[in-house]
Amino acid sequence: MWKRKKKWRPKTVTSSSAHRIRSGSTAHRAVLYLQCFLIAFLFSTFSRRALPLSQAASSHKLRPSDPYALIFGTIWGPGDQPVFGIRVKIRRATDKKPYWEAVSDHAGEFAQRVPAGEAEYIIYADLKGVKTTDGLRVHLVQPVTVHVEYDERVDMSLHLTQ
Repeated sequence: MWKRKKKWRPKTVTSSSAHRIRSGSTAHRAVLYLQCFLIAFLFSTFSRRALPLSQAASSHKLRPSDPYALIFGTIWGPGDQPVFGIRVKIRRATDKKPYWEAVSDHAGEFAQRVPAGEAEYIIYADLKGVKTTDGLRVHLVQPVTVHVEYDERVDMSLHLTQ
């Protein structure tokens, strides 16, 4: 005769219902409210840096309705021709790392919106791996410092040499 093999069945564990909180009960809602409050409190506490109020208001990302200043620039190559595809980095003079980044177009131009208000910005080109058609490396003559006071347009240019 044929013998049947025993099938493997997962073990189930049951717990007493006294420790369980039902989803429709008021205790369940209180736990959910407490969790939401704790998450919101922790997020608001640790998401902001301890900055003065004037800097904290200007460090947020710009919305389309916010006032802004425009930094507009052109990148000129060694032969006084506009150069495209150059990565431009912009930072505040008080910061160490760049906050904005733009790439020059086929006319060698770039534009970046920054918050309106009095501030100094340092603009430089990231030239890692950039060479001329002859295979020579290019260098930035000097970073450019731009002063913005209001919601205005500031024109500037970066010059590259070999």
